[in-house]
Amino acid sequence: MTLPTESCARDAKRRLRVELRRRRLATAALAARGAASALCRNFIAAIQPPGAGVVAGYWPIGAEIDPRPLLVALHRRGFRLALPAVVAPAAPLAFRAWRPGDRLEQGPIGTRQPAPDRLMLVPDVIVVPLLAFDRRGFRLGYGGGFYDRTLALARRRGAVAVGVGYAAQEVAALPTEPFDQRLDWVISEATVMRCPQ
Repeated sequence: MTLPTESCARDAKRRLRVELRRRRLATAALAARGAASALCRNFIAAIQPPGAGVVAGYWPIGAEIDPRPLLVALHRRGFRLALPAVVAPAAPLAFRAWRPGDRLEQGPIGTRQPAPDRLMLVPDVIVVPLLAFDRRGFRLGYGGGFYDRTLALARRRGAVAVGVGYAAQEVAALPTEPFDQRLDWVISEATVMRCPQ
């Protein structure tokens, strides 16, 4: 049974997604060129993955901030990289090994992901895309629940979740539902924020 408050949160999220996609598109048009480099600098200064650890990134779609310069920089520092793959509609994401230059195949909703024959990795750090974030560490995604399911599982293994986006994607407070997973950090081209847990 859906509680009224959960239904209200779901409706509020739906409305916010439309508005925040427009906001992110406008921000990306103005800031995209230097934002990826600034994000890379801020991330490397703040996050210290374990030596030879696994960092899971993502391949950007639409107006998402571009994490590829960060992934290249981490690869050069000796970290192993992975990208997410959707394996089933209601399942957590799988993370497959990836290195700069590796071929990717088409995934759902415009995503790109490593081929199924790539080695599966367990990430120490998961870089998470978002439409919006708040200072409590909550994020608004696309509504599929993939990252919430993934983070719930990854946390049991001690993984750290780092949301990345533009500073302009911050909102005062996001509506939440019981399954929403908090981020440990949010890093943008202008901010580094450790989230309360």
